Amino acid sequence: MNRRRTGTEYEELAAERLKALGYEILERNVYCRQGEIDIVAEKDGFVIFVEVKYRRTKRCGAPEEAVDRRKQARLKKAAEYYLYSRRFAADTPCRFDVVSIEGKEIRIWEDAFWI
Repeated sequence: MNRRRTGTEYEELAAERLKALGYEILERNVYCRQGEIDIVAEKDGFVIFVEVKYRRTKRCGAPEEAVDRRKQARLKKAAEYYLYSRRFAADTPCRFDVVSIEGKEIRIWEDAFWI
């Protein structure tokens, strides 16, 4: 299976799990010059930017470990652009979550990092 199709499949799985936990999915696969945001959601008054990472096994490390400082910085810039372009107020509360999928196990890391 090609990587894009695999990514789409697991992003759909992540979105379904987030919905079951009360997240409202606003948009998916938001592309801009600053980067890509897999899922933008809303819950409890927060705009939540979600990065989805999948690994079949831990051979290359846990999926969430792939969200390193460089990736976090790109996500922050993409999130800033998203908020600006969608005309959210400057003081809109937001956070970054990571959905880690390893095999069939799904873990959600709420407020996974701060920038």
